[in-house]
Amino acid sequence: MTTSTSARPRQRIMASAFLLAALRPASRAAAFSFSRSSSSSYAAQRSLASQTASCLPQLSLGLSHTTSSVRLFSTTEQDAAASDTTKSDEISTVESQLAAKGLEIRSLKENGIVKPELTPHIEELMALKAKLAALTGETPAPPPPKKEKKKNPPQKKQNQNAKKDESEMSINELRDNRLSKVAAMRDAGAEPYAYVYNPNRSASQLAEEYDGKLEPGQEDVDNEHTSIEEEITVAGRIMARRVFGKLAFYTLQDETGTIQLQFDKKRLGERDEDSFKNLKAWTDSGDIIGAKGTIRRTDKGELTLYAKEWTMLTKSALPLPDKYHGLTDISKRYRNRHLDLIVNPSVRDVFFKRAKITSSIRRQLDAKGFLEIETPVLHTQPGGAEAKPFETYHNSMDMQLTLRIATELHLKRLVIGGFPRVYELGRIFRNEGISTRHNPEFTSVELYQAYADYDDMMELTEELVCGMNNEVSDSTTIPYGEHTISLERPWRRVTMHDIVKEQIPDFSFDLNDPSTLDAAKAAATAAGVPDVQKCTTVGYVLNACFEELCEPQLIQPTFVIDYPLEVSPLSKPHRTKEGIVERFELFATGRELANS
Repeated sequence: MTTSTSARPRQRIMASAFLLAALRPASRAAAFSFSRSSSSSYAAQRSLASQTASCLPQLSLGLSHTTSSVRLFSTTEQDAAASDTTKSDEISTVESQLAAKGLEIRSLKENGIVKPELTPHIEELMALKAKLAALTGETPAPPPPKKEKKKNPPQKKQNQNAKKDESEMSINELRDNRLSKVAAMRDAGAEPYAYVYNPNRSASQLAEEYDGKLEPGQEDVDNEHTSIEEEITVAGRIMARRVFGKLAFYTLQDETGTIQLQFDKKRLGERDEDSFKNLKAWTDSGDIIGAKGTIRRTDKGELTLYAKEWTMLTKSALPLPDKYHGLTDISKRYRNRHLDLIVNPSVRDVFFKRAKITSSIRRQLDAKGFLEIETPVLHTQPGGAEAKPFETYHNSMDMQLTLRIATELHLKRLVIGGFPRVYELGRIFRNEGISTRHNPEFTSVELYQAYADYDDMMELTEELVCGMNNEVSDSTTIPYGEHTISLERPWRRVTMHDIVKEQIPDFSFDLNDPSTLDAAKAAATAAGVPDVQKCTTVGYVLNACFEELCEPQLIQPTFVIDYPLEVSPLSKPHRTKEGIVERFELFATGRELANS
């Protein structure tokens, strides 16, 4: 007999019924299982019942051997009394069996017994009820009539999906639901993917034109506050939709911002009586639509396009990311930039500013007489920098090639060929590590100018960076993390030797005197610079000290100039300092931004 915690109260009731049946000689055998296991244990329960049935008569016989068989009554009344007692005992026995069978059936149902296996138990229960009715002279109550379930007419899959909330649908269900709307539109003669549409206003233009105009609840019926005479037409993506019976408000987003659309059933019905019904049935968040109408302010003062008609431009097959949590996972944002741009306006703003910056570089250099010339991306031999290239293969020429790691060599050849000012703004590929500061492919600008030195290049660099900043900002200060970067000119210029002495005051070693190498290593080691024992010259020690101690501290724009010859062998020797070259690197925010 198996029990569980939840079955204990019932166990006590069923055990009482079992003992009651066992102590009556005339009672029929019964056994019960209290386990909440599956119906597969039913055979074992029946086996236990059989064993119990075989032992109960023995128990009755045992009692009869120890009991006197002398009759106390001999008259007819005595026989009648004995008969009544026997009948009463039989009724009690049947009632006990009936109660036990009812408990057994209830337990079997809880254990999940299937209907065919339960049928014999039901029949046995009905037989016990009939037997009890015969003993008591009562007519057994007929079983209650079965209630017929009303069968709902089968519904189309499309209607089921339409009523089901999108948050409960799988990706496939979402796509099927939206594509069914595409089919419905085409069946109705509407094109879900328009060929052309001509909006005449953007969200930002409307916000600017109606700034401080129109009172709450007021409508600009005659376009008094805009320069166009025809109906205002906008287009964009549905970011949110709110439907209230015969009224609907949509949030529309274009490349410049958002504006609210108001749809009224009566107003839309003036041009198309089914327009409002179709709007509710066909549109979802993520769709791109166009709308025509007039501008008004709602009672709450929000600028709104009061639509007279709408047009589906692009039906979206999938919904946008959750409107409350958006797209926050960094890796998902990088892999799904199109979604990142839709739901994160700040990212779109970064793309917009970056495009303006690159175009600003071109305009400034073109204005100074530089010529942009595209150079080959595929090289037979990588050059112009020290980096590991990506390798590829040219099938027709049977030749191993690499993607360029710099544009330097071809641009220098152009200078040799007679172009005194050249540049290229293009992609560079380096098959190296990846981090927030290193990308396998990135954009760089390299420019070369004849008849100029590194002082001219520093002046040009300042002009370019400040010009780019002016293109996207009205301020010369830029917040960067916990710092504020100032682009006010002129920028600081400091030699590598002087800036290292700011961190190691006694680092005054002659770069051309090998005898000072050990002292330079000792000073660098004492300052915490690692691996200086591998340096073979004082110039290498100086560079190691700069990279370890100084570079991370250069937050404001700083030109570090006059590098040791050992680390810049291809640069032009300094005109007055031996062992030094005329080279600079521009640093800001603790990282290198430019190199010459």
